[in-house]
Amino acid sequence: MQYQFSAYGHPNIRAAHKTTLEFTKDKEVSLKGDCIIGVNADFDVLELKKFIKSCGNCKVKIEIKTGDGKIRDAIEAGLNPDFFDEKEIVIRRSSFRSSRTLAINSDKSSFEIGNLFGNYLKTPNNRMTIKIFTTIYR
Repeated sequence: MQYQFSAYGHPNIRAAHKTTLEFTKDKEVSLKGDCIIGVNADFDVLELKKFIKSCGNCKVKIEIKTGDGKIRDAIEAGLNPDFFDEKEIVIRRSSFRSSRTLAINSDKSSFEIGNLFGNYLKTPNNRMTIKIFTTIYR
């Protein structure tokens, strides 16, 4: 079982936050959003809700890779059944939940992802693929 979407780079991506990371549907972002690692995300909140419901109480792996697949990383986290945001997906190291929070207790933040992906995230139109799939049932 999996769900996949795309997001893109932007010159204002800093990927410096140490406890969260975010994908947004916004095409433009300011330097204040230091947890954002992808813009112009094409996720469908209703399809994501179906995925979450079908997973039940499970852990997921969130794989992020460049368009050419040369750079990739993965995050493990638990899903938030209360996620329901049409514009943003937030993944948190903490257990804090809000309607924007897709996943909690993650093992990585934007800071770790940013260190690996470097300038790729800052380059407009650089596409990344984000795949979410079930791994471990709790």
